[in-house]
Amino acid sequence: MLYRTIARSAAVSALALFALTSAAYAQEGEARPAAAPKLVLKVEWVRPASQENTKVRYMPVQENIADPNVEIKYYGAGAKQILTTGAPGSETAPYGVWTGTAESPFAITFRLKNGDSMDLTGLASIRWWTKTSGFHVVRPVLKLANGTLIVGDVSFSSIPKLTIGEFSLPDARWVKLDPNKIVTLNSGRTADSEIWVPNPDLSKVEEIGFADLMPGSGHGTGGWIQLGNIEVYGKIAPRSAAVSSR
Repeated sequence: MLYRTIARSAAVSALALFALTSAAYAQEGEARPAAAPKLVLKVEWVRPASQENTKVRYMPVQENIADPNVEIKYYGAGAKQILTTGAPGSETAPYGVWTGTAESPFAITFRLKNGDSMDLTGLASIRWWTKTSGFHVVRPVLKLANGTLIVGDVSFSSIPKLTIGEFSLPDARWVKLDPNKIVTLNSGRTADSEIWVPNPDLSKVEEIGFADLMPGSGHGTGGWIQLGNIEVYGKIAPRSAAVSSR
């Protein structure tokens, strides 16, 4: 009788241990890796009917963007001095913008017209087509929910051929940008007296784009950048959520 009781107790203990172990594995199974970011904004450059003369380069306007829910924004006088370039549908010279005629630094950004913000935390990234001449550099620009414009230390330079590049946003460091002069600003006193913006909130980004912090050299092979399509991967932060969090 004692043997049977011990055996029964051992069996019950084994079942209990199995149940606990299974539950632990089940909980571990629930901790799935973060979902892959989705395409939340795309800038695809097109030639509208108002720019039908193929021998003329035009200042890029709203009609140059294929997605009607993507709005273009200009910062700095030079932003309205850049020109369109390339040919729609071309694989060797795709349509985009060229900055050689910009007489001062500038930034151009894009926002969602419906008022949604973008959550660019975690695995968020940007993919864009760039080409540069001289010492000009393409840098990412963000407008945060509090209205601050920031420029990243990620740089694309010395690219003689239009090339696709992709980079992670959370890995970048950021500096405040004057929205009128397009010059970098001090972020105020910080513990380490650095110029970097401490812990910028990328969970509610209102605008995203690019900057050229140098004037263009004019037509020819001097100094400029060329930018093609832009794809932003992250999550949508609905307008209601963005408003309630302010």
